[in-house]
Amino acid sequence: MKWKLTGRFLFSVVLIVILVIIINIVTFLTLFIVESAFHIPVFHGEKTESAESFTRDFKKYITMSNNNPVISDKGKRELIDRKAWIQILDENGKELYGYRLPKAIKKKYTPLDIVNAYKYVEEDIYATVFVSGKELNHHNNSYLIGFESPYVKKITWTYDSRDLMHNFKIGSILLLLIDGLIALLIGYFFSKRLTQPLYTLINGIQRLANKEYNLNYEPEGVYKDVFYNVNHLSYQLKAIEKEREKLDKMKEEWVGNISHDIKTPLASIQGYAEMMKDKEYDFSIKEMREYAEIIERKSLYLKDVVEDLNLSIRLKNEKLSLNKTKTNLVELLRSIVIDILNDAKYSTRHIDFQYTEEKIDMEVDELLIRRAINNLIYNAIVHNDENIQITVSIEKKERVHIIIKDNGRGIKKKELDYIFDRYYRGTNTGESHKGSGLGMAIANDIIRTHNGEITIDSMVDYGTTIEIQL
Repeated sequence: MKWKLTGRFLFSVVLIVILVIIINIVTFLTLFIVESAFHIPVFHGEKTESAESFTRDFKKYITMSNNNPVISDKGKRELIDRKAWIQILDENGKELYGYRLPKAIKKKYTPLDIVNAYKYVEEDIYATVFVSGKELNHHNNSYLIGFESPYVKKITWTYDSRDLMHNFKIGSILLLLIDGLIALLIGYFFSKRLTQPLYTLINGIQRLANKEYNLNYEPEGVYKDVFYNVNHLSYQLKAIEKEREKLDKMKEEWVGNISHDIKTPLASIQGYAEMMKDKEYDFSIKEMREYAEIIERKSLYLKDVVEDLNLSIRLKNEKLSLNKTKTNLVELLRSIVIDILNDAKYSTRHIDFQYTEEKIDMEVDELLIRRAINNLIYNAIVHNDENIQITVSIEKKERVHIIIKDNGRGIKKKELDYIFDRYYRGTNTGESHKGSGLGMAIANDIIRTHNGEITIDSMVDYGTTIEIQL
């Protein structure tokens, strides 16, 4: 896996380098041929005229005066600007005219002297010499222009085209081999530097896939952000896994609790049913009604548990359609409090209802809101002693605020984070309280389904306050 990734990256780097070299060579040769064949200044700017071109074109400044060659004033300025001198010769190589000539210059040239002056740098006069000619008075005169500038250089190159092509082929092959080797070495170290962190990242992702979440890489280099995100992902997955384990544990406890709660009424229903059908027993009408009442009560309890489970799943999956109607929330809360106090089991409880105005209308699903408020009040009742004082209040500000407050035992801080979780049962639940363990979660889901908010604040031995905003 490692060499496969490194090999692909290395091959790409080497291939790119070789292609760039070939393109550069082809481009350079093309531009060189264009400049040589068409005299287009590719390598030389338009404003920079070569010394050789200047020499060829200088003939336009040479004229005759009194049967003697002279140069124009503009020609003299050009020579001064280029730090050059000129020497005009007749057909026999004898000097006819000179301007800005160095002291060591010859006055008479043989053809060989002229060739040597053109081919080689004249060290005695410290100049690079170019040769050209012009016909004056029907005579072919030659002239030498010497450039004293150290930047003007000349190379005379003699070659055989066959040797040139042969050397070009060998040179190109050697160049490609050398550059390819260099590219291979550079590419190897470069690719190794880039791919080594990738191996670490791939290994880290594989460890995450295997549920090894204790990753902590040092964010540095090219992949600094990637390492940071892998660390962040590892932290999140670790937290999610921890939460999942906690939820699974709660589910197991909840299944055990609810199984026990369901078995108890089922055992009662089964027991009384078996007694009632047994021919050996002869029950009176009063006894039959008493047993029937117990069976009904246990059946209603089981029905409530099943309904809680069904409602919880529908709320969780957002598959519950709200049947909203215009409802007076003050009247709804008043009726909830009255119904609870009318229950014989809670008739002695202290529940105070407070409101700021008689009518607060709102579009809500009345049955679901009733269910949520009931769950919250019953939760305050069953988790506290009989002398608990519960206050239910409602007022309208920017939003409708419903507050359920008690002065009971309170809830431990570590339990507050889970109070609205499914399957959670508080440690203060009394033995008389049986249920699905979904009451608070259902209340929370109902309020949020109405785009509301529910918050809880509690302190041990001081009580609990639940606030709903709709």
